[in-house]
Amino acid sequence: MKQRVRAILITPQFTTLVMKRVRPGSDPYWVIVGGGVEESDVTREDALLREVREEIAGDAEIVRLFHEMENAKGEEEFFYLTRIDTWDFENRTGPEFARTDRGEYVLEEVPLTTKAIAGLNLLPEEISTVLCQALDRGDLLAA
Repeated sequence: MKQRVRAILITPQFTTLVMKRVRPGSDPYWVIVGGGVEESDVTREDALLREVREEIAGDAEIVRLFHEMENAKGEEEFFYLTRIDTWDFENRTGPEFARTDRGEYVLEEVPLTTKAIAGLNLLPEEISTVLCQALDRGDLLAA
């Protein structure tokens, strides 16, 4: 089964970085930064840090595994809570950015509040729900 990793990137300002996807013929939606685990990745955590470097030219610090789920394609998805201080979207290197058929990728910094997260069309819906629940409880950053 294919595995995917995602980084819930928390900035020092208690915002989160999400990727807005704009595709012709579809409503915009947002996703958590990340991607597939490759054979060359020693661990899922290594894959996660590689994806953050590729997609936003950033260095994240993994805090903990936050949520696991199976997506609609039958892939396992692992969402990690991470901290990030610096990033440079202009210097991203991920192969998906060179493909014009994939639409636009726009990095957005969003307040890490229930209202802001619930206001996004954040996919998959399950992670939006779980993230909002943790924010409501006030235990997002609890160990």
